[in-house]
Amino acid sequence: MSSSSSSSEDENMLAVVAAVQEYYYTHMCKKPYRPPTVSGATYVNKILHGPGDRCRELFRMDRHVFYKLRDILRGRGLLRNTAGVGIEEQLAMFLFTIGHNQRNRVLQKRFRHSGETISRHFNGVLDAIVDLRTEFIQLPDLGTPLQVKEDGLLYPYLKDCIGAVDGTHIPVMVGTEDQPQFRNLKGFTSQNVMAACSFDLQFLYVVAGWEGSASDSRILKWALDSGGFTVPEGKYYLVDSDYLNMPGFIAPYDDTNYPIYEFGGVRLPHNAKELFNHRHSLLRSSIDRSFTILKERFPVLKMAPPYPFPSQVKLVTACCIIHNHIRREHRNDWLFAMHERGSVDTGEVRNGGVFEDVGIDAGSILRDSIAEQMWSDLLGE
Repeated sequence: MSSSSSSSEDENMLAVVAAVQEYYYTHMCKKPYRPPTVSGATYVNKILHGPGDRCRELFRMDRHVFYKLRDILRGRGLLRNTAGVGIEEQLAMFLFTIGHNQRNRVLQKRFRHSGETISRHFNGVLDAIVDLRTEFIQLPDLGTPLQVKEDGLLYPYLKDCIGAVDGTHIPVMVGTEDQPQFRNLKGFTSQNVMAACSFDLQFLYVVAGWEGSASDSRILKWALDSGGFTVPEGKYYLVDSDYLNMPGFIAPYDDTNYPIYEFGGVRLPHNAKELFNHRHSLLRSSIDRSFTILKERFPVLKMAPPYPFPSQVKLVTACCIIHNHIRREHRNDWLFAMHERGSVDTGEVRNGGVFEDVGIDAGSILRDSIAEQMWSDLLGE
């Protein structure tokens, strides 16, 4: 037998041995692809019945707040158990995703479900929570807010103020053709979200989905014209320098500093405008704190998530709804407690906007009268 023939037989024998080994380890000696672990349902149950800080860390709310949200979604018929995933696990997967900005593949390993199952239930919970919008995001009543009424620096001067309005930019993922209009002044693509909030740090109105290049005043004009945002006669919201001072919306004075004199600062205000701007900032900080709490609780809002654009818009609304739910059910929630007291922006301010013929003179008259009364009382006149 030639050496070449012997070599060929050896190669054939090795191929047969390899095939037998592959068949054995694949079909006869099966080993799990991943180390064995608990099911998603068992994992969620363990968290909900374990130490309270674990629920707070993973699902971004305390246990009793989680259960209350579950009961609301179930009671309204918005979510129901499926053959493989109960309501608690559906909600837990959603909160875990938005509370840690996690991707589908991470949830597959943690909850032991396929990517399709994870995605389907994520979208189901997202739609269910957005359906609660009219119940959880509502315009305020006509009374003077408690936070104004009980503060001698603000009452009775700002007794007709019912909230604060501002915008914030949420990173967004859009197609190449849409990127120019979604690119904001800071250079990244975003959706410009306008919101009104109470001085209790709850969202009263939210509109998301506007291009990052859209101005705050343009969005406010749309909200008033066709977005269902209304201001009761004689009432007003506080706004910052990106908006015009006009009836229904009171902005700070142009190019006027406002020292932190009432909390041990270096000097008293020089005039009525400085005094007004300082107290205006104290109260208006509620909207800044609301946005800060929202983004700290739900990091998904800090990074553009790889979802279809409509889902990215819904996510903003859903996070605001959950934010309000937590505030109502647990006022001493750790994030709210951390940002309970306001802070003052001590920079200069400049007004601007796209409104035309909106009674700016009337807005200025109201602001001047409030400022002069504050100044007069401070001087003891």
